[in-house]
Amino acid sequence: MTLEITGKNIDITPAIRERFEFKFNKLEKLQVPLIKKHIMISKEPSKLFKIEASVSIAGGQLVASAEHEDLFGAITDLYQKLDRQLKKQAHKPNSRRASHSEKPAQAEDTAEYDDEVEFDEA
Repeated sequence: MTLEITGKNIDITPAIRERFEFKFNKLEKLQVPLIKKHIMISKEPSKLFKIEASVSIAGGQLVASAEHEDLFGAITDLYQKLDRQLKKQAHKPNSRRASHSEKPAQAEDTAEYDDEVEFDEA
């Protein structure tokens, strides 16, 4: 899938595009397909670079933004935020199953044994 990069008050150079492609290739190694990737880069009047990204995945959408004095530092911050969100989304079904597996069944089993105890008086 293509990577859409929009620049506001900044030109998108091949080095910037290459850095984003490298970071998004690392995100795709988590085995979650990234459907649509859009990045907006702007240079604020306060000399900060602001990057906003929205990534569509099968289970929803990831949105992150980062501000930094250095453009490549902002790209790294953005990558770390997206990585955390993607890992959380990727492990969400497994953690849900693990937290809800067989807990009610164990409580029912112990209740059955307490009620069935009978003693013969002989």
